[in-house]
Amino acid sequence: MTDGNFIDYIKIYAASGKGGSGSMHLHREKFIEKGGPDGGDGGRGGHIIMRGNKEMWTLHHLRFLKHSRAGHGGNGSSSRSTGKDGEDKYLDVPLGTIVRDSDTQEILFEISHHGQEIILCEGGIGGLGNWHFKSSTNQTPRYAQPGMPSVDGWFQIELKILADVGLVGFPNAGKSTLLSVVSAAKPKIADYAFTTLKPNVGIVDYRNYQSFVMADIPGIIEGANEGKGLGHYFLRHIERNSTLLFMIPADSDDIKKEYKILLNELNLHNPELMHKDRLLAITKSDMLDDELRKEIEDSELPEGIKTMFISSVAQTGIVELKDELWKMINKES
Repeated sequence: MTDGNFIDYIKIYAASGKGGSGSMHLHREKFIEKGGPDGGDGGRGGHIIMRGNKEMWTLHHLRFLKHSRAGHGGNGSSSRSTGKDGEDKYLDVPLGTIVRDSDTQEILFEISHHGQEIILCEGGIGGLGNWHFKSSTNQTPRYAQPGMPSVDGWFQIELKILADVGLVGFPNAGKSTLLSVVSAAKPKIADYAFTTLKPNVGIVDYRNYQSFVMADIPGIIEGANEGKGLGHYFLRHIERNSTLLFMIPADSDDIKKEYKILLNELNLHNPELMHKDRLLAITKSDMLDDELRKEIEDSELPEGIKTMFISSVAQTGIVELKDELWKMINKES
């Protein structure tokens, strides 16, 4: 998945179909001059329906869909014939999609599992035909109900990536390189900050044909919770990862300080992130000799988090890292 194809935010106008009108019809046939009312009901207007699809990872397919409209219900007719229901419009979205009212910013619902269907805009109910209104005092009602109007509005559709492991680190910490080594994902890799501008997702193969999902998300900087750098664009994706892999390069000036800044930004954005399982990987460790590594282990590592040394380029410590992540992901089961 390329940066250009990853879309995690769109705004659309959606309108359901209006209900069909009930029929005002009086039965007529040869030798029956006054057969009474027999107008049928109008059909229901079509719904706009959001549907979860586990095969999707982006909102790219909706990028140019500015307006989505469902079909109108058909009008009722004679012989109590009901009008045809309007055609429903389905919008397939990835798991982890949140829908907001564009005006109020209220979260309306979220799609979290495959095949889940939620009506975004409900189609108008069809009107009743005149035969419903026949009574002992009104044998030939000459009126019927109109159909209910459509429902419409502007909506924001946001994707928060559902992944087992989310990579957390400053720009150039080696997150994209790790993802490219442990999965088939091909994120953009270069020696400058903010190479990754949009999240990349990879399926990590594990033992016995098992796998887990890893997300490489744009690098964080101090003040990201206030919108600096890529700000909230980055942080909202972290909320859906069950395990967080913090990544700090071995040549960092202060590993403890970097970890503290990263942790603080997550806490300021959403304190619930502090309850997620965390693991720290010291990347680019192929640059370390035994003496430097021992020095880092003795005095430069933060407390309260398990730490592993890895090198994606030399592919050292990668198997052990995958083993540890797998245990963390599956510890409850």
